[in-house]
Amino acid sequence: MNRRILVSLLALGLAIVQGCATYTTPAAGVNMSTLGDDDIVELMALEPAAQFPARLAMVRVQSSGYRSLTADSYGTGSFSVVTTRDVESEEDVQRIAALDNVAAVAPITRLILPQELNTIKDLRLGAARLKADMLLIYTLDTRFNVESTSLGPLSAVTLGFLPNKEAFVSATTSALLVDVRTGFIYGTAESTARESQRASMWNSEAAIDNARQLAERNSFRDFVGKFETLWQATLAEHVKVEAPRPLTPPAPSPVPEPTVKPPVPPALEPQPGTYTF
Repeated sequence: MNRRILVSLLALGLAIVQGCATYTTPAAGVNMSTLGDDDIVELMALEPAAQFPARLAMVRVQSSGYRSLTADSYGTGSFSVVTTRDVESEEDVQRIAALDNVAAVAPITRLILPQELNTIKDLRLGAARLKADMLLIYTLDTRFNVESTSLGPLSAVTLGFLPNKEAFVSATTSALLVDVRTGFIYGTAESTARESQRASMWNSEAAIDNARQLAERNSFRDFVGKFETLWQATLAEHVKVEAPRPLTPPAPSPVPEPTVKPPVPPALEPQPGTYTF
């Protein structure tokens, strides 16, 4: 066979193989409202019990069976837990640890979690093993879009055949701040970031996943700023600040009364016709 024809056939075969390669978008995040395990009356009866300065545990949850090119998940049931820090930078964690009235920050690992994960209580049990006072539960919901079309979670993106249109990845970090002892929810925080580029650049699995990682990291970094605001509001509402006692002015020193000397009687002069002895 002619060498030039053979080279052409090999190049064509390589192009076909590359064109048929796909990238599967990660699964979606977790709807936090589905993690509750109490009815409305019980939820309304919950009271905060965290002690300050508080020990804070952190855990990232995703839908069951979640996986990406940079992280796998642990647990079966309604959701899973991602213990790999592929989104959270050390600087992000240090910002949280440096907040007022935060005694320490600790990640929850799979070693202290049950295999079956269905409610917030399953996560609180793990946080309790760390002696944490509060639990920060967060999830990332990442969406892939080409123009106005959403590819959705677990979608297979065929590489090499995307149109030359705008493509973008949006990532939203959503979180709950929970009392470990009682399940009381102090508040929520959320932040969204978007990474935009030409769809023609999504010609490899690594290129698409790099866009995902950038959007998710920016989303979590922006979320830390929102969490700082939530934390300050939590302290303002739940940390009792004793009013300074008014200073009592010192009692004035008693003024000594002036000493009054008794009057000296005048000397008696001898009167005529009297004698003194």
